Amino acid sequence: MEAATKQNTKNKFGQYFTPKVVADFMIEMADISQKSKILEPSCGQGIFLDLLQQKGFNNLFAYEIDQNLATEYSFVKHESFVSAKIEEKFDLIIGNPPYIRWKNLEEDLKQELSINPIWNKYFNSLCDYLYIFILKSIELLNENGQLIFICPEYWMNTTHSISLRNYMVQNGYFEEIYHFNETPVFEKVTVSIVIFKFVKGKQNHKQIKVSKFYANQKLIAETLDKLKNQVEFKDVEYLEVSQFRTNVRWLLQSDEVREELRVLETNCVKKNQNSGLNLFNEEKQEFHTVGEVCDIGNGLVSGLDKAFQVNGHILNEGEKQATITVVKAKDLKPFFAESITKYIFINEGLDENEFLKAYPNFYTHFQKYKSDLGNRYQYNRKINYWEWVFLRNFNLFNKTEKRIFVPCKERISNKDYFRFALVDEGVFPTQDVIAIFRKPNTKESIEYILAYLNNQIIFDWLKYNGIVKGNIVEFSEKPIAGIPFRLIDWSNNNEVLLHNTITELTKVYLTKHDKSILPQINQSFEKLFEIV
Repeated sequence: MEAATKQNTKNKFGQYFTPKVVADFMIEMADISQKSKILEPSCGQGIFLDLLQQKGFNNLFAYEIDQNLATEYSFVKHESFVSAKIEEKFDLIIGNPPYIRWKNLEEDLKQELSINPIWNKYFNSLCDYLYIFILKSIELLNENGQLIFICPEYWMNTTHSISLRNYMVQNGYFEEIYHFNETPVFEKVTVSIVIFKFVKGKQNHKQIKVSKFYANQKLIAETLDKLKNQVEFKDVEYLEVSQFRTNVRWLLQSDEVREELRVLETNCVKKNQNSGLNLFNEEKQEFHTVGEVCDIGNGLVSGLDKAFQVNGHILNEGEKQATITVVKAKDLKPFFAESITKYIFINEGLDENEFLKAYPNFYTHFQKYKSDLGNRYQYNRKINYWEWVFLRNFNLFNKTEKRIFVPCKERISNKDYFRFALVDEGVFPTQDVIAIFRKPNTKESIEYILAYLNNQIIFDWLKYNGIVKGNIVEFSEKPIAGIPFRLIDWSNNNEVLLHNTITELTKVYLTKHDKSILPQINQSFEKLFEIV
């Protein structure tokens, strides 16, 4: 839904301005005649209407809930598309529908939805305002009519949109999808955006043309033209994707990757679970997860890392004891850490005179950082400038066992791996690192877990199922805990042998860093995934 140039900060109607170049591109996607009946359900300022008229399309219909917008078009009905009684059918419905999460909806819009038969049949209060615009638009299409929308991507794979996705599969098929990951299509909007062309009618088994653009740069006509014609250039990926199916998440990935993830999830499904459908007819399968076999914690927070690093100072004996060993995110590699750093760690509840007396070299070191340290977030307590601000999960990190570290953020635009690294006991993570420990009752070795997390199949799973913002995958306790995990059947000798082989090969790799060992580890996992 387009917005006036000056938007209200609250943005009641979920309005965002559509760039002219994008609207023009979307109109060019349509396969229609000059006589085609065209509807825009949320026309905003009228950029689509203006361009359609310029191109000779005059059989136009439009709705706009905001009385202040599109006042120059005599055919625009200033009422809610959601509640409008519309008898006509259309050959093309095009535009930029509003996007508002239920929790952000104004009360009058919630009331409108609460009495809407479409909303009550397909949706609930976990759903997005966007969904009814998509579904109602499809209902208003003629057979073989086309729906071309630009909107956020998230509804394509969330649980709460399963009823919408099932309806779409049952009533038509996709021809084209354009996915913009880090591209700033709308001002002040950072979510991934898609433009899709959906055709109402019998399911078509032709592949969906998917174009993915990853660059963080403003869209121009030349870029869009290249995407349309699938011209190879930097930061672009083209896929042919099979038509989507009911009761599954829609992932914009190749059929090969889909099959790979299906194999992974099948291997991790819990046995003897109650089969059946949930409220939205979604087949709910429960997986064994990393969270079942591992404890996971976010790293310690100093509030100013550079102030706590021991940088070659001459130290007395007490100061040498008042340090901890830390691995920073930048020093992590797949499987191992390249280096460690000594950090000052004083947690004795001293006053400043006691601190000066016991740790004179540290006292001198901290003086140049004193002002910045005083401005750290205090977590509702008084924190001395030589102390860490948040020792979260300290008891977990203090366990006398090896642990796996991974950066809490990883850019994947230029790599196809994550950096899960095994580090020794006594090494601590700071706030840019997440730590993973075997639970006491876990039989799988820490080396097996390490190799599993570094496997390509886990990278692919997280790329499509993790918390991904732009090209950044974010790690914290919850997303790591949710990774499907391949438990070992300890009554199966073949599985036990494969587990032990992976463990021993990983130990050798950690010692020698010989990359010829990695294919052997991967082959063992491939054999393990064949055992279902």
